[in-house]
Amino acid sequence: MPELRRVMCVEDDADIRTVLAFSLQDVGGYTVHMCASGEAALRDIQAFAPDMLVLDVMMPGLSGPQTLQQLRDQGLLGSAVVVFLTAKAMPSELEALTSHGSTGIIVKPFDPMTLPDALQLYWQHGQPGGY
Repeated sequence: MPELRRVMCVEDDADIRTVLAFSLQDVGGYTVHMCASGEAALRDIQAFAPDMLVLDVMMPGLSGPQTLQQLRDQGLLGSAVVVFLTAKAMPSELEALTSHGSTGIIVKPFDPMTLPDALQLYWQHGQPGGY
């Protein structure tokens, strides 16, 4: 199984981007690229070539699910594993997000010290032959 190395985070809140960067770079040791919008993700994804995409659900402009759909429609997603990041944790809302084809969901607020481990589990699950 390939190793998770490159994570693109798409999050409109600057404070959450700072926590994500600390968590994934400093704690997890990943190479991280931050985008403040879905439009920026569409622009940057090919140059960065992420192994995993962490997408905030509610953003101005393109939402996380809309960004994911555009990436698919434009053939830009490649084999990246997708995890949604959301403040909405009702079972019906989580089920709706899963229907968009994400491998997992991280609920805000998240623990920056354990986030890299959670993404690693989603990475293993999203790979062929994963659990």
